[in-house]
Amino acid sequence: MVKTKQLYEGKAKKVYATNEDGVYIVSYKDDATAFNGLKKGTIEGKGSINNRVSNHLMGLLHQSGIPTHFIEELNERETAVRAVQIVPLEVIVRNIAAGSLSKRLGLEEGTKLKTTVLEYCYKNDDLGDPMLNEYHIKAMELATEDELAIISSYSFEINKILSEYLLDLGIELVDFKLEFGRADDGSIILADEISPDTCRFWDSKTKTKLDKDRFRRDLGNVEDAYKEILKRLMGV
Repeated sequence: MVKTKQLYEGKAKKVYATNEDGVYIVSYKDDATAFNGLKKGTIEGKGSINNRVSNHLMGLLHQSGIPTHFIEELNERETAVRAVQIVPLEVIVRNIAAGSLSKRLGLEEGTKLKTTVLEYCYKNDDLGDPMLNEYHIKAMELATEDELAIISSYSFEINKILSEYLLDLGIELVDFKLEFGRADDGSIILADEISPDTCRFWDSKTKTKLDKDRFRRDLGNVEDAYKEILKRLMGV
């Protein structure tokens, strides 16, 4: 498999076409951003850690029946994935009040929610990724009603699988962001990544933050937090 042209560069990843039909290569970067790119920096080793963490969790989900874009890990920073058309939605799954939810609703951070909350945001940096509801999504034709039902079902199942798995490792899954794509056959599959960049991970006993909030909030020990997640998942 050979990389050809670069198709996309985002805040945390680059995506390349390959000489194989329907296969892309995702390359993870050490660049870190927050607040829609207003804060920028570098987290040493983040790219390789996110690559390995995401692949590990994607593999777990695949074994549990969730279709994903993951094909194989090529090296410490690069992974082969199925080519998809990304559905322009960010799906946020929340188990515990934190971040923007706490600010919007006046909930103390750390409050366990009575039910898991599912939120949608329009994936558009120029607009600041505004929150949407299902009526907006259908009106803008971002996804069909059937696609939304599948995305919702997958999101809740992913939450159940990951929450139980991570809790056994002493990690509380506070909230996380998912993205989905349309495969060549039109089916909806999980795409993007699942990592300390896209999830809030807390130590289940001490409530220590083990994710990008350490960068967002200038808490220090950012690299150590990412390494701790990798260590617990991979035993390295």
